[in-house]
Formats: sequence, C-alpha cells, structure tokens
Amino acid sequence: MTIFRAGRVALFAVFVALTAVVGGVSPAGAAPLPTVVLVHGAFADSSSWDGVAERLRGQGYRVVTPENPLRGPAYDARAIQSVLDTVEGPIVLAGHSYGGFVISNVHDPDVVSMVYVAAFAPVQGEVAQLALDPIRFPGSELLPPTLQVELVDDPQGPMGRNLDGYVAPARFHDVFAQDVDDATAANMLAHQRSIAVAANLEPSGPPSWAEVPSWYVVSGQDRVIPASSQRFMAGRMGARTSELDASHASLVSRPGEVAAVITTAAG
Repeated sequence: MTIFRAGRVALFAVFVALTAVVGGVSPAGAAPLPTVVLVHGAFADSSSWDGVAERLRGQGYRVVTPENPLRGPAYDARAIQSVLDTVEGPIVLAGHSYGGFVISNVHDPDVVSMVYVAAFAPVQGEVAQLALDPIRFPGSELLPPTLQVELVDDPQGPMGRNLDGYVAPARFHDVFAQDVDDATAANMLAHQRSIAVAANLEPSGPPSWAEVPSWYVVSGQDRVIPASSQRFMAGRMGARTSELDASHASLVSRPGEVAAVITTAAG
C-alpha cells in the first residue's frame, strides 16, 4: 500500500468515527449512546432545557425535548409516552419540577435511567401538593399573590374550560429564577405556560423510579420546591444525589452541571 493510499484510508477511518459520534452512536464495537429525553415542568416550556440540550448534543447525544401539556400526571405521561414510542434504543429520561411527577408515571422498557432536577418524585397515591406542605417543608414562595389563577380554554377540562395557575410576572424572576440575569428571566417569563390547578391534586400511579437507576439534582436555594422537600424525596427513592447552590431553575442557571449529571446517568 502506498503512503498516499494509506493516508486516504486513515482519513476515511477518522471520518467514519466522527460521523458515528455526531450521529449519536459510538465508534464500531461500542454500545450506542442513549437518547436523552428532557421533560419540562410547570411555568415553563421545552426551551428551559436549551442550555442543557446544547451541551449534551455537543457530546454526541441525540436529545428530544417534548412539550409537556401540563394538564395532569396521567394525561401528560401518556403524551410523553407517545414521544418515547418514536425513539429507538435506550433512553435516559429527565424531568424538571412537575416534569418529575410526569416521568414518574411513564413506564417504558427502553428507559435505562432517570434524572430528577429540582423535581417532584412521588410515591404511589401521592399528590404533588404534599411536597409543598409548609409544615413539613417550609420555604416555598409559590403562594398567592405570587401564584395566580385564571380560566383558560382546555379541551381536557370540564365543558372545555379549566382553572390554571401561573407565576405573577412581577414575582417570576425573584421566586422562580433568582440566579439568572434580567434578560434571561424576561425570556423565561415570555415562555411561561400555565398548569391546570387540578394537576397538583391528582394522585400518582406506581413510580417508575422504583424500576430503574435514578439521579436527583437538588436546588439548594429553591423558592418553589423547598430544598428540604427535594432531599426527602431523593432519599426516599434511593437516588444518587447531588446539590447545586441554585434556584428552582437550575437547568437554566447551571446547565453545565445538570448536563454532567445526565451524562453520568447515561453511563
């Protein structure tokens, strides 16, 4: 083989390897990278995961960020399941805030690990509101007048209407994401989506976190779900737990650290 030909073969091999990594699979002989599915919570949309998703994609992962309907755990879990049904191969499923309640009600054999980021992690029969109990877990500022309600059009609600909750714009930055700059908070506020009030009162089914390895990222300065509540849920589920000195929106303010935990969960 001539030196010229050998050089061409070597370059082709490098190209194939790089193509495999960018495409979400490892080089020949290695297991494929799992697909990461990121589920947003209340008062947000899928854009809240943008910083985390960008970092994961930069490492070769395929990342899917579905819209969470925010109508209730059972309904929303079915919506997320319909997305997982389109994914081939192993899945790492992550949820932020109320998104954790939703992924806890998703049972898919392709899910190999789960990551909870400042999220609800219920046991069977539990409602999300219990995690905000001011006696057991004081500190949540998600109370009126910060929490506002309004009637919205909703095909899933009684007579096509529903009572939704949202964070008052004047309080959004200080309560939901106090550790981001003004421009970022304004962008998050523009993407805020309300959640059906009934969603926080709907009991959970059997939790999927009991079936697969789970990770939990506690937000130590959370003003929505108190850190004490998060630590309790993480301990109860036996999750591999880490903590960030961050707001409820740690996925926005600390995307690198959150992405690192997801990478670890991906193996």
